[in-house]
Amino acid sequence: MSRRMIQPQMNPGAGVAWMLLSGLCFVGVTAIIRYLGPALPAAEGAFIRFGIGTIFLLPALRPLWRGGLPEGTARLFIGRGALHSVATALWFYAMARLPVAEVTAIGYLNPIVVTIGAALVFGERLAARRIIAIALALVGALVILRPGLREVTSGHLAQLGAATFFGLAYLIAKELSRHAPAGFIVAMMSLSVATGLAPMAALVWVTPTLTQVLWLALVAVFATAGHYSMTRAFAAAPLTVTQPVVFLQLVWATILGAVAFHESVDPFVLLGGAMIIAAISYITWREARLKQGVTPPATTGQAA
Repeated sequence: MSRRMIQPQMNPGAGVAWMLLSGLCFVGVTAIIRYLGPALPAAEGAFIRFGIGTIFLLPALRPLWRGGLPEGTARLFIGRGALHSVATALWFYAMARLPVAEVTAIGYLNPIVVTIGAALVFGERLAARRIIAIALALVGALVILRPGLREVTSGHLAQLGAATFFGLAYLIAKELSRHAPAGFIVAMMSLSVATGLAPMAALVWVTPTLTQVLWLALVAVFATAGHYSMTRAFAAAPLTVTQPVVFLQLVWATILGAVAFHESVDPFVLLGGAMIIAAISYITWREARLKQGVTPPATTGQAA
């Protein structure tokens, strides 16, 4: 497959619609994983989800069988797959143990990791105002976690790790979106993550029930549709247009946790999430002004 640059046509209305659909799909993912709980090891549940997703996406992999990967992108696909594999296993672990809104709020740290990573990897300059925004987001994370005032559990640590690895993975995904169509990128992610999770799942394998497999198959449907919609949104509109739609997920997650799982609404989680959202909004606005647009929207659905 020859390497060629893809020049997307900007369509803000379509971008908002694609991102709205993506968010709704990821709410479905969150609900199912929270419902299944820790009955299956995190790596195994994630492997089954991505294995089924890869089967769904086999038609999108036809360019791979015909001509291979776009020239010069093999390392990008492998690197993204490795990072996303670790992040997904951590997210499955956290999602089964923490309130839905809490996982969602901590997940908003993804773009902060991307911003820092872009400075370290691509040499982007971090102006004083962006450093202040990053600091505000980190304070927001401390408000959510409240170390010393309550126990910081393994679930919290797992979600912090997931946010970090997802942020690094999306640095690569943004570059890949310039060289391959959305469907192919999502299919390659599913294939590479299933491959990366296979040895981790084998080490902790517990025979799943048919019901668990069917639920994870539904996760694969929602997550695959969510990733595809998100990739289409990236291509259709600037991040400053799609970002506000993504932030609705914290509202949906809070409602979902309260209604479906009887989780109390934690004002500290909402406050910390709002601080992180404010910081990301400022960074995204600044990047749009500078015509860089590196930071991706934060969504817990990216985790699955």
